[in-house]
Order: sequence, then structure tokens, then C-alpha cells
Amino acid sequence: MPARKPAGYPAEWLQKARQDLRRVSRRLAENDVEDAAFHLQQAIEKFLKGYLLSHGWSLKKIHDLEALLDDAIRVSPDLEAYRELCQQVTGYYFIERYPALGVPPTAEEVRSDYRLAQRLARWVRERIK
Repeated sequence: MPARKPAGYPAEWLQKARQDLRRVSRRLAENDVEDAAFHLQQAIEKFLKGYLLSHGWSLKKIHDLEALLDDAIRVSPDLEAYRELCQQVTGYYFIERYPALGVPPTAEEVRSDYRLAQRLARWVRERIK
């Protein structure tokens, strides 16, 4: 069994994030909106963690996208433009895991957030070479 690398490799986080974005697209095509929403949250979380790790951040077990965004804004204030997206999509994780916490998003909400997440993904990839 190969040795595991530490979790601080930004490129690996971005690879996993891209996989999650592809899952969002597939799940939306299958009309599995709740799973698409969950993978959207996962993708954004991993893009933000990869970006932060590339700037010396110490990995934290956290799923709150807004808290991750706060850390990322300390490095790049222009990420503030993604605050509303992070606020919205953080809830997707908790709704999927804890059904009593809210109403699942609509397909249109997830599609709209997916488009914004793709822009965030491009922004992160352009800054991590």
C-alpha cells in the first residue's frame, strides 16, 4: 500500500475539487438536485482549501465556506465577490447531512450557484500554477 501524502498539497485539492464539479454537472443532468448541491459545496470547499494551502494555511477540518472565505480574503480581498455564493452553498452541506435543517435547493438555484462556482474555480486555478 503506497504511503499517504500529507493533506497540504494544493494541486491534489484542486484535482478533487474538479471531480466534484464534474459530479455536479452529472447529478443535475440526472435530476439529482440534492446530490448535485452537496457536491457543489464540496467542490467550493476544496477549491478554497487548495488556494489557502498554496499560501501556507494550516489545514482545518471545516465545512463552513464563509469561514474558509474569510481566511482566503485575508490573502486576496477580491474574493469578497463570492461571499453570497459561499453563504448559500454552505447550507447545502448541512441540508444534505441533516434533513431537518431546511428545504433542499431547487435545480435552478444549484445551476446558478454552479455557474458562479465555475468562475471561482477558474479564479483559483489561475492563481495556483
